Amino acid sequence: MPHTRERSIATRPPPTGPVALGTCLRTPGRHLWHPVVVTVDTPAVRAAEAAGIPHRVVVTEIARNPEESAALQAIDLRALIRSIVVRRGEDDYVFVLVPGGRRFDWARLRAHLGVSRLSLPDKDEAQAVTGYERGAITPFGSVRALPVIADVSMMGLESVAIGGGRRGVNLHLAPADLVAATGATVADVTVPGEPAES
Repeated sequence: MPHTRERSIATRPPPTGPVALGTCLRTPGRHLWHPVVVTVDTPAVRAAEAAGIPHRVVVTEIARNPEESAALQAIDLRALIRSIVVRRGEDDYVFVLVPGGRRFDWARLRAHLGVSRLSLPDKDEAQAVTGYERGAITPFGSVRALPVIADVSMMGLESVAIGGGRRGVNLHLAPADLVAATGATVADVTVPGEPAES
């Protein structure tokens, strides 16, 4: 995947077929689709660029659920990575990267971290720790550099999509590059099912 600074935007596809990844925008009042390039500037996008990793910024409408987000990005649900902030102690947090269609397993995560108790911060606490609102949380450009745990199930994928610091903004990159850029530890911490709220 070549490194690119191109930003593209995609909206829901027309009735006649799917939209190519991040390349089309519907003209209001018409059924024409055409390529557009937009500028996106978030702390996450800047952090990904500073890391020097191959990636693509894809902008879509704000999705109502993970399935819709995956469809808008023309990716498999498993490639949609959710960043969940977990509290493991007083003022001590970690990111857990959870693929779509999976949730982290509390027992596995406690065992991996070597702690007996974990909890989820509320949305205000998570935003204070990361600088991002719920639905846009990502390790890239977080106001605090938290440890990152990436679930092993994502490593077999060719490409994944993670939040780009604003709802509807996504970073597409290889899992190995995601792990390298965030300094993540890869571990088996998820099971099939709906992810926990972040």
